[in-house]
Amino acid sequence: MSRVLRSPRWLLGHVLVVAVCVLFVNLGFWQIRRLEERRLENIVMANRLDADPLPIEELIVGAGNDVDSLEFRSATATGEFAPNEEVLVRSQVHEGTAGWHVITPLVLADGRAVLVNRGWVPLEMDAVPVPADPPVGEVTISGWLRLTRIRQSGGATEPEGRLTQIARVDINRLQQQMPFDLLPVYLSADEAEVLLPIAVARPVTTDEGPHLLYAIEWFSFTLISVVGYVFLLRRAVHRSDVVNRGSGLGQSIDHSDIAERGQ
Repeated sequence: MSRVLRSPRWLLGHVLVVAVCVLFVNLGFWQIRRLEERRLENIVMANRLDADPLPIEELIVGAGNDVDSLEFRSATATGEFAPNEEVLVRSQVHEGTAGWHVITPLVLADGRAVLVNRGWVPLEMDAVPVPADPPVGEVTISGWLRLTRIRQSGGATEPEGRLTQIARVDINRLQQQMPFDLLPVYLSADEAEVLLPIAVARPVTTDEGPHLLYAIEWFSFTLISVVGYVFLLRRAVHRSDVVNRGSGLGQSIDHSDIAERGQ
């Protein structure tokens, strides 16, 4: 190694570049691990969506305390809709058009209720109950289960009192204004037989997210850092050699002048 590359400044540079490369590589492998997790989640989701639908009461009993295991599970629910307790979920988009999701309780035979996402309606339907009435009398709804959507850190807090418009399907928050006990999950209904609401499409189980792209970017940053630093090292060594050759040439000229003067 050239002496110039052993100077304190360059030694510090070596350490920093190695640290940056180690960080970038670790971030790349972290994205690879996230990709594997996403693929596993997709497999679990696909299996649950493809499973034969069971009555929601049976699924609740079978899950016990592990309610999370019901996410995306195909299910059916039988009861009567209570449109007077309906609420709308804000900021929902269908094919590029803003609107609402209509959440209507379905009262079961035992007196409990499950919230049903009946689907999307346009923005002008901003009052409940919406003009797209649910079926009257006892009905059986097929769909897939979702967990309660809780407020994330920094998210907006719902106001007190009775709500007709909400930011998310927060079952605990909606329980405060419901005259019946709600199940701990809600049902997203499959295709309806009416024009509105438009049922929410089932999730895509092949979407792997951006993790592979991010991993490639981090590994690319590592390669760019190494190649760029090698270029800087070679440039520094070249400059050092030029300076050293110049100094040697100057010393030779000085010695020749002295010899000439001595003669």
